[in-house]
Amino acid sequence: PEGARELGLNGAEIVYNPSATVAGLSQYLWKLEQPAHAVANGYFMGCINRVGEEKPWNLGKFYGSSYFVDPRGAIFSTAAEDKDELLVAEFDLDMIEEVRSTWQFFRDRRPETYDKLVEL
Repeated sequence: PEGARELGLNGAEIVYNPSATVAGLSQYLWKLEQPAHAVANGYFMGCINRVGEEKPWNLGKFYGSSYFVDPRGAIFSTAAEDKDELLVAEFDLDMIEEVRSTWQFFRDRRPETYDKLVEL
C-alpha cells in the first residue's frame, strides 16, 4: 500500500499494475486490492494480468481477468479469464479531483502516526 500511496501523493492520475499471477490463493484478491488502491488514492488503475500457461515451467494457469477501475472503486472494461484481449477505455479525469476533494484520504492522513514504517 505504501507504493500506491506514494504514487497518489505525487499526483498520479492513472496507475498501471502489470501482473503475471496464476490461479490459486491470490485470485480472489485480484478484484479487491486494486480497487482499494484506486479509492484510497483517488486515481484510475489499469490492472493487467497474463493469460494462459507457460511451458515448460508449468507454473499454473494465469487467470487473465484484466480490468480498469475508477477512483470510486468501480471496475469497468473487463477482459476474459481465458483469452488474450485488448482493453480500451475512456477516463473522465475530472472524476479524480471530484473524488479527492470529496473523500479526504490525503487531507486526513496522519503520517506522524506511522513514521516507524519508513525506519524499517
